[in-house]
Amino acid sequence: MPQTLASLITSFILTFLVTPLVIGFFKKRNIMDKPGGRKIHTGDTPSMGGIAIFIGVMIALLIFMPLVGLQRFKFFYGAMGIMFMVGLRDDLVPVRPIVKLGAQFLASFMVIFLMDITLKSFYGLLSIEEVPYIISIVLTLFTLIVITNSYNLIDGLDGLASSIGIIAFFFFGIYFFLVGQTYYSMVCFGFIGALIAFLNFNWEPSRIFMGDTGALLIGFALAVITVKFIDYNHYLPEETPFKLTSSVAVGISVIIIPLFDTLRVFISRAMKKKSPFSPDKTHLHHILMRLGFSHSGTTLIMIATNIAIICTALALDFLGDNILVPLIIGLCILLSLMLDEILKANIRRKKKEVVKNFRRD
Repeated sequence: MPQTLASLITSFILTFLVTPLVIGFFKKRNIMDKPGGRKIHTGDTPSMGGIAIFIGVMIALLIFMPLVGLQRFKFFYGAMGIMFMVGLRDDLVPVRPIVKLGAQFLASFMVIFLMDITLKSFYGLLSIEEVPYIISIVLTLFTLIVITNSYNLIDGLDGLASSIGIIAFFFFGIYFFLVGQTYYSMVCFGFIGALIAFLNFNWEPSRIFMGDTGALLIGFALAVITVKFIDYNHYLPEETPFKLTSSVAVGISVIIIPLFDTLRVFISRAMKKKSPFSPDKTHLHHILMRLGFSHSGTTLIMIATNIAIICTALALDFLGDNILVPLIIGLCILLSLMLDEILKANIRRKKKEVVKNFRRD
């Protein structure tokens, strides 16, 4: 526990000290994220806050993680370095999507083949247990890519991605500490410290964004941690005190906000015969803001929803994945439909007010 807390405190201090330097550096050189298009910020704001997060996390782990841990995690650190560099490059000079995807494949292959972090089965979901090795690799690769990019897609609102990251890493960090996986716990708490420090500058009104530099780094780290959680928990002995029954469902619940939002947006765009990757303002945070909520208000609503779904999954863990996974998905669909109906009713009300005011004039 002392090493875990030390990594949290150190990453917090370093990120808190470095972030203002990053802000000043990019402001001085006028390297700013300009408002406009589907962006919802109103002023020029420096991006690439991921630089401070990366420095805080990596230095903290290099200092406090024992040599045996550094040896075991060296490929994970290398993979995170790849994601950091491609994100930084994209923030400075946009790269083609195929380049970003290639970097994600390379980083994913490193943790899959060199660290053996894989989804080795369906864990009883759909009554399927063990799967062929090649299916395991494809399933793991798909999961890593989806989680990484879904997290990157929610980085469009002051404080949202940082807050969701803190919640997810906190859950996984506590879990890994309780089951004796100290090194994974240190990684999680290292990110928690950095994200809490960064949130001081990223809350409304945001002084800096994490950009792809941070979102790809954090999304990938979160993807690896999620895969490790699902696989490790499933194969724990039954008598282990902190073993959960529904590995897949609980893992999904922790990162449900970026996962469901991405799925929802892709389906919505496909129904409109648009490319799933075409930018628009159909994300959940866009809808909440159209209902009149501020940046901070929208972020707090999504944080509360995330925590509520995690608590629901933990409370109903005994049901097993075959019941709990559809239940969580159904709950999210219901909440999404309710939000859509509220938005439609709000639009109709505003139209009626416009017509009434027009007739009065």
